[in-house]
Amino acid sequence: MSPVVRKWAAPIFALVAVALLPWAFWLSTALPSRHLSEHWDVAWAGFDLLLAGSLAATALSAMRRSPVLQGAATASGALLLVDAWFDVVTSDRGHELAMAVGLAIFCELPLAALCFWVALDSERFYSTARRLRGTES
Repeated sequence: MSPVVRKWAAPIFALVAVALLPWAFWLSTALPSRHLSEHWDVAWAGFDLLLAGSLAATALSAMRRSPVLQGAATASGALLLVDAWFDVVTSDRGHELAMAVGLAIFCELPLAALCFWVALDSERFYSTARRLRGTES
């Protein structure tokens, strides 16, 4: 990483993070609670394809002991959190909401936690996987 990028990256990210706070507040007060949109199906299908690709990249990089495992696992974990959030907050009451909450609690959030654990400590992940497979070497 160049010294210029190293010097300015953190302050830029911090500035954008702080700037997003009033923006998010404004959005929460200005946007309507209900909005119909075209291509809702394409948006969700596209997101799920992106999630599938990210999970496939995580699996492939884990199998190959690739140095991109941490990035792929982090991206997958983040996408799973986003998927859980939007599934829950865009669900209708009743069965649809119960299904979204159930999927979040029992599928998306645990898988996201696994992704973040793998990203945080990939060497321990590889060691544990070898031990579980019985191929300790």
